[in-house]
Amino acid sequence: MTSDIDPQTRLELEAAAFRRLVAHLRERNDVQNIDLMNLAGFCRNCLSKWYAAAAGEHGLDLDYEAAREIIYGEPYASWKAKHQTEATAEQQAAFAKSHGGHD
Repeated sequence: MTSDIDPQTRLELEAAAFRRLVAHLRERNDVQNIDLMNLAGFCRNCLSKWYAAAAGEHGLDLDYEAAREIIYGEPYASWKAKHQTEATAEQQAAFAKSHGGHD
């Protein structure tokens, strides 16, 4: 039962799961951010923003670009040049329908 997990262990498990998610996304460079957004409602950039926000909540000065490098495993511009493809009209339409106000 989850209530039997002490707070420190819960924190360690959550951190391990997050690290595994980030590693998985780094391995799956074929999965585009727009596909993640259309299917799951978040993407690598969202994770980067959440990471930077969490750092700020802990009094750390970690900007968005530095957080992106942590999530992407390299500078975003480099990752983008190597792996990002042009979004199709269908992808863009699906994004506009479900996430029109999203950054």
